[in-house]
Amino acid sequence: MVAPTTAAGIVARGVTRRFGSKLALEPVDLDARPGEITGLLGPNGSGKSTLMRCLVGITRADGGEVSVAGVTLAGDGLAVRKVCAYAPGELSLFGELRADEHLAWLVRGRPRDTLERARSIARELELPLAARVRTFSHGMKRQLLFAATMAPRVPVRILDEASEGLDPHKRGALVAVLERDARAGTTILLSSHHLGEVDRACKELVFLHRGKVIYRGSSVDVRARASHRVRVLFQDDAERARFEARAQSLPASRRHALGSALIFEYEGDDPRPFLAALATLPDAPAPRALDYGELSLEELYRDLYGVEAC
Repeated sequence: MVAPTTAAGIVARGVTRRFGSKLALEPVDLDARPGEITGLLGPNGSGKSTLMRCLVGITRADGGEVSVAGVTLAGDGLAVRKVCAYAPGELSLFGELRADEHLAWLVRGRPRDTLERARSIARELELPLAARVRTFSHGMKRQLLFAATMAPRVPVRILDEASEGLDPHKRGALVAVLERDARAGTTILLSSHHLGEVDRACKELVFLHRGKVIYRGSSVDVRARASHRVRVLFQDDAERARFEARAQSLPASRRHALGSALIFEYEGDDPRPFLAALATLPDAPAPRALDYGELSLEELYRDLYGVEAC
């Protein structure tokens, strides 16, 4: 066994997985570097969870090579899981245990000080450690698992949908813990099916669709793709269609409908001429809301790749 090293991060090459006749993962390459949070993004069913389970050996890949913190994945993956903390996307907790008891169960087998760190993180997230888990909301259960995953002193963490079910305040608290851990040199791979507060913490982003990597790059690149887009939202599809019929004169290089919204890509670097033209469009229904410089995952998939994020 290769000694674990924080300098190695996660390296995956050509990882494939098939379930019967369905190819769940095409050959996937992935790199996650120490001291960074790498976001694995995609809609439900895109292969994120399967890939993560393959990285830690819970699901055996049909092909490819994986190393985590310099440890080569082999056999049942036990050697990798000793140097990596993994939080699955599925929640399977014991409702009758108190939260503190459940933390102890989740970090069993780790060094003794792991439990106290898990308790500290749980308190930071304002979880009631004396309460029984069955009284927890879905988001609170997710945070309990998160606290247990962030506690071990390991060089790599892999978290599947860690922010699912959390309100913006709780997501912000979760991000603070993740960023602190990354600054300490930990490699973090974090999956999500939406762009939001958690994804803003990611330095690198990898997008999966139907088991295939369709985009990889820095979060700065993704935000740059959003910088020339305006999203106009309407009460319903009918109002959107009425507006669209009158919007042909707007100075936009591209436009498309997404549900009850219209997405415009304006020309130039300054949005003000486009916004002024939008505001003075004659005989057009008033939009319900408008924003620009923000790109949703659905828009990224449809606008850049011609596929639906669903």
